[in-house]
Amino acid sequence: MTAVRTVLAMRTREGCAERFEAEWLSAAAQIRLLDGCLRQDLVRDADDPRSYLIISDWADRERLDAFGRSEHRDRLLRVVRDLRESAERHTYQVLHSMPSRAEETR
Repeated sequence: MTAVRTVLAMRTREGCAERFEAEWLSAAAQIRLLDGCLRQDLVRDADDPRSYLIISDWADRERLDAFGRSEHRDRLLRVVRDLRESAERHTYQVLHSMPSRAEETR
């Protein structure tokens, strides 16, 4: 099985960025406990504080897709969806990862 990475580009509605971040943190705290979830990151565009990337790594496509079809996902992310203006998601197969020297010495 091949690990997968999803990248969701989102733009929040005007005035909703702070609440969006808080709601994402709340949902991510529960998603991280799911079988197959390896990592989640929320990053904000340095030049546009309403634009974000949600990057998540999953052990395989099957577990990612199972989560994506679940009612649990719908409940967790309902508020996040209401705070966004737009969203576009892509899923990638992770072919290679190269840790930094600092990570190797930990």
